[in-house]
Amino acid sequence: MSIARADTIDGLVKGLAVLESFDTERQRLNATQTADRAGLTRAAARRHLLTLAHLGYLETDGSHFWLSPRVLRLSGAYLASARLPRVIQPTLNRLAAETQDVYSAVVLDGDEVVIIARGSGLAPVTRLLAYGMHLGARLPAHATSTGRVLLAALPKHELNDWLAGRTLPRLTPHTTTNLREFKALLAETSKQDFCVASEEHELGVHAVAVPLRNPQGRVVAALNVIVSQGRMQGTPQLEQVLERLREAARELRQML
Repeated sequence: MSIARADTIDGLVKGLAVLESFDTERQRLNATQTADRAGLTRAAARRHLLTLAHLGYLETDGSHFWLSPRVLRLSGAYLASARLPRVIQPTLNRLAAETQDVYSAVVLDGDEVVIIARGSGLAPVTRLLAYGMHLGARLPAHATSTGRVLLAALPKHELNDWLAGRTLPRLTPHTTTNLREFKALLAETSKQDFCVASEEHELGVHAVAVPLRNPQGRVVAALNVIVSQGRMQGTPQLEQVLERLREAARELRQML
């Protein structure tokens, strides 16, 4: 959504940039590090850090700052009020109970995908679950099955904008980083209407994803499952996994 410059609250924009500066790579930041990551001056970063700490969204030892549990109020409000996670969650719970596998529903947000619903079973693959596979986790779109499904569903001009001048980071030895090869993978994903990603985001993690469409046919999310390597190698096993995902997608379509 675009708004007029006069309608923008700069302080809010900067405050949110400071909160988003914290991630799995940098859990604790000082004012200089925050300024660098948020694109602010050190003095401005310090003021925002102190204000957010005063409001309870950050904790500090006087030098470094880190997120406090109060930040979960923001994500918790979304999960409690947004319709999409609430509609999808019962289906994920059923799938996980039936198969003992790990299922996630994911949406695209810029360079990343965000897990908005999740159901997990007790199979051995659950104990080898990919790092960060919790509600609200953000994963790189280019290296995940769900990310590729969602990117492949974008209108051509939006996908071109996403790809323009992009460098694809290598996360494992298996990550596709060549842009031409990546475009071919997206074209294949669009054609076959599913995506398989093996060890591209994290070693030992294999996933299959399909798009979730609303009644008008628009892709609103992606549904995936983490499976063992053995179930990825044989065509009958993969078809069985795909059919379960597609059946769930058909079941959800009229509710999305």
